[in-house]
Order: sequence, then structure tokens, then C-alpha cells
Amino acid sequence: MLAYVFWHRPGDDAHRARYEEGLRAFHGTLDLGSASFRLERLPFESETGGGYEDWYLVEGWSALGDLNERAVDSLHRPSHDRVAAEVTRGWGGIYELLRGEAQVPAGTEWFEKPLGEPTADFLAARPEETIWRRQMVLGPAPEFCAATAARPARVAI
Repeated sequence: MLAYVFWHRPGDDAHRARYEEGLRAFHGTLDLGSASFRLERLPFESETGGGYEDWYLVEGWSALGDLNERAVDSLHRPSHDRVAAEVTRGWGGIYELLRGEAQVPAGTEWFEKPLGEPTADFLAARPEETIWRRQMVLGPAPEFCAATAARPARVAI
């Protein structure tokens, strides 16, 4: 199971309610596990500034290509383009489910493995039931993600 995670920011002149309605409309048309969240801080930034985090779950690498095509096909293009027109910055990563349930997490904790520590030892010491690991990136992206309970700093759209 893979997750394509896309972080994005709308332009300063974007109307938040309209932007979020566009996100809901787009995710509502997809036939897969997907969701969008408003964040107070993006996981790869030390300062607040906020943005959005979209999750798209797919069965494997070929399904990722299918998602890429489906996102802009004739059925999905209007809702996709409505939001995309207001995005000023975007970053993405592809994550593989290492353990746990294959579902969009209600909350997340993003973290890095210390250099030199064996991955197996590091992960064995993590208490979380569900852990995702970065496979590819399209900009800055943390190495690991653990599913957590929902937090106020992450609001489902």
C-alpha cells in the first residue's frame, strides 16, 4: 500500500472557505481512500505558516499512475482545476505502509531516523501501530509518518 501525500498552500488572495469546498469536491469524486487536512504548520517547516495536506491511498506503483491520470480526466478535471488554480506552492512525497492499517490517518507525527541507527532497531522502538516510510519525494518531506489521534493543529476538510 502506498500513500501519495501532497502539501500545498493557496495564494494570499484565495478565499479559504471556497478553497476548502473545492478540496472536498475533488476528494469526493475520487473512488479511493483520500482526504485533505488544514495544517497550522507543514511538517517540514519549523515556523507556522500553515497549508494543507492531502492523502491519496493506492494499492501500488501502477495504481499511482492511474491516480495521476484519473485526477485530470474529464470527470475530475473541473474540481481538480478549481483548486489547482489557487495553489501557489506544492510539495509531495510517496510513502509505503510499513505496518498497521491502510487508511488515511486521523492525525500524524512526522519524524526522521537518527543517522547511523539501524532502521529495524529504530522502528522496533517506535510504539505506534501504523507507520509509513518515505519512498520518493517531490520537494522536502519527512522520512517517516506515524498515525496518531487527531490533533487540533490538523483539521479534516
